Amino acid sequence: MISGFSLDSDRIRRRGRKGRAKREPEPEPDWVVDSNPPDPHAADPYERTDRYAKPGRHPRPDLYSKPDPYATAPFEPVPPLPPIESSASIVRAYAWTGGRTTSEVHLEIETLVSVNERSATAVRPEHQEVLTLCSLPRSVAEIAALRGLPLGVTKVLLGDMAAHGLIDVHRTASTYGDDRPDGELMERVLAGLRRL
Repeated sequence: MISGFSLDSDRIRRRGRKGRAKREPEPEPDWVVDSNPPDPHAADPYERTDRYAKPGRHPRPDLYSKPDPYATAPFEPVPPLPPIESSASIVRAYAWTGGRTTSEVHLEIETLVSVNERSATAVRPEHQEVLTLCSLPRSVAEIAALRGLPLGVTKVLLGDMAAHGLIDVHRTASTYGDDRPDGELMERVLAGLRRL
């Protein structure tokens, strides 16, 4: 006996008997779940007979009288995938720079660059494409926009070209060492904004 409780107590056995005596058999449901559903691909799924099934309990549905609307309905063709060229060109552009994000020559986005006499010696195709844009002085931001390249890649490409002497880098207000912008430059920017 543990704490006044015994496993062979008569009280527990009597309660167990009473509980069993009160239980009544569960009534059989009106519906019957088919545990073996018919195969819709078979010639006649109801041809087999189940010797345990009671007659009249399983209604025979007419599965093949109407076609399945989802099986016969026409479907839309899958639209073509968008071109991958844009992401591939960015990967290619970073491959041009060797994964570098800086160059020896520091360029601001407003820095102007133009071709020089040595530009004709450019061999790499990406350099030649940039040089065709630089026949007139252009800013780094303009070249990046016209080529569709990220600004960092364009800075590295132009910095490498300037280090090899393929382009001329023109001085800007920020290259004079003074933190204050040039008044003439600010007037030109303001005039350009007014024209917009």
